Amino acid sequence: MNFTRKKLGEQLISRGTMTPAEVELVLQKMEFSGARFGETAIQEGLINATVLAQSLAEQLRLSFIDLDTCELSGDLIASIPSSLFLQYHFIPIRRDELHLVVAVADPTDVAALDELELLLDCTLQVEVASAEKIKKFIERGDLGSKKVLREVSEDFKLQLVKETDKGEEVLSIEKLTADTSPIIRLIDSTLYDALNKRASDIHIETNADGVIIKYRVDGVLFKATDQLDGRFQGPIISRIKVMSELDISERRIPQDGRFKVRLNGKSIDFRVSIMPSIFGEDAVIRILDKESIADDLQGLTLESLGFPAHELIRFRRMVREPYGMVLVTGPTGSGKTTTLYAALSEINSDDEKIITIEDPVEYQVRGVVQIPVNEKKGLTFARGLRSILRHDPDKIMVGEIRDPETAQIAVQSALTGHLVFTTVHANNVFDVLGRFLHMGIDAYNFVSCLNCVAAQRLVRRICSHCKQPIRYDRQTLEESGLSFETYGEIEFKTGVGCEECHGTGFHGRSAIMELLDMNDELRELIVAKAPVSQLKLAARRSGTLFLRDAAIEKMVQGLTTLPEINRVTFIEQGTA
Repeated sequence: MNFTRKKLGEQLISRGTMTPAEVELVLQKMEFSGARFGETAIQEGLINATVLAQSLAEQLRLSFIDLDTCELSGDLIASIPSSLFLQYHFIPIRRDELHLVVAVADPTDVAALDELELLLDCTLQVEVASAEKIKKFIERGDLGSKKVLREVSEDFKLQLVKETDKGEEVLSIEKLTADTSPIIRLIDSTLYDALNKRASDIHIETNADGVIIKYRVDGVLFKATDQLDGRFQGPIISRIKVMSELDISERRIPQDGRFKVRLNGKSIDFRVSIMPSIFGEDAVIRILDKESIADDLQGLTLESLGFPAHELIRFRRMVREPYGMVLVTGPTGSGKTTTLYAALSEINSDDEKIITIEDPVEYQVRGVVQIPVNEKKGLTFARGLRSILRHDPDKIMVGEIRDPETAQIAVQSALTGHLVFTTVHANNVFDVLGRFLHMGIDAYNFVSCLNCVAAQRLVRRICSHCKQPIRYDRQTLEESGLSFETYGEIEFKTGVGCEECHGTGFHGRSAIMELLDMNDELRELIVAKAPVSQLKLAARRSGTLFLRDAAIEKMVQGLTTLPEINRVTFIEQGTA
């Protein structure tokens, strides 16, 4: 084994990829880690997976294959059980009369290749590919979780199994492919597939015809499987209740619970809501991958959210004020909390104390004291906020203002020298003013403490892999409130759908913001109870770009589409 490793090191030196000193460093690291040469070199950042695959191919005199330029046969994939792809980590390339040609990342794992030959009952011809690209192919295509889910849902249409299994859930490839209850396989495969597709929620909906499983990806629902027979709605919901430790016998009232699974060594939380409907019970499972969120949070900045430069300058100035209130508003799922955390992460420093109170704590930030609301135990936003003020904070984040008491304490905190970040549900920046005044907050105190109000939405970004030019006709533009003379000749972009975006044409989301920077003129107008039309004119003069204009700006830049901006913003007739 040492001889093989040494030869691989020499191979990398001869290719000019590594120096002798770097090879020696890797060999020293291997003594402590117990990992193989290639894995250690990648971990140290000396080579990447493609270079390793090319070097292994040269060393063992095998062919190297670039999977990005390879076309796979759907019939060949369909002929091989999906469990084998996940277990042996290979890609079938082609079949001839004598061999099945497969791409693997580790051609030295002879025992695994021998097992695979026995299971497939054919002779294998091995080619070498990058481990990263093999994993990507399995996760995104019809080789892995998608194929498992389809096979499972087909089996499930034929069988009904009573659910009696209890205990801690551990989700793994072995569990997905084991010969166990079809219902357990269906739910586990659905969770696994949803994670691979970046889903934020799983919806299990019952109608007159049967059961449909949907995923919410980038804020939009799409079907995960074909419709299942309605007779199996009960067992599906029962399985979810067992996992969430809910009452299986209670079907008349809503129930909320949670469960946790382990996948690839990391823990993922799922929040469950069960709701009775006229056809039975529906379920929504919210996915909270806290470890991935923590990784994302390390690179979380206001730029990464997609805010334009001219709004960033104004917003950054507001969040760096010594005291006052920064309000972010928008509907559920519009990224309000993410924006506040991006702002907090930019101003977080050791010389100031930051305390947050949230329901629940979805992000974990180093150096910030975070308090979860627990209404059952009496820890409400208002009560928690009072306690926070006794802990001498410099900056406070209140997850959401829901009641007059919390609003009153937050305003007083901002007036007494604290910088308060918070969110409230409203459609735009002017609706927020009405919400606070309706809660009995004194108008003068409110506008005195308010630094800015930011309303935001998330628009889906066009997939970079299938982006194509498009022009909209006069009728389409005018129905969207846009002038054909202004926009008719502009070449916009659209996504046609590909494997990378699962056929949606979109991948990821970007934020649009409507930022109301409070100045003396606006404060006087609000206290004088001026009409909204007058407030809008004053806001536009002070530099506010309204949501619809911000969305159109994204569309002109080729980041999103006209149907998408119509989905998330109101169409205003006569837009320039």
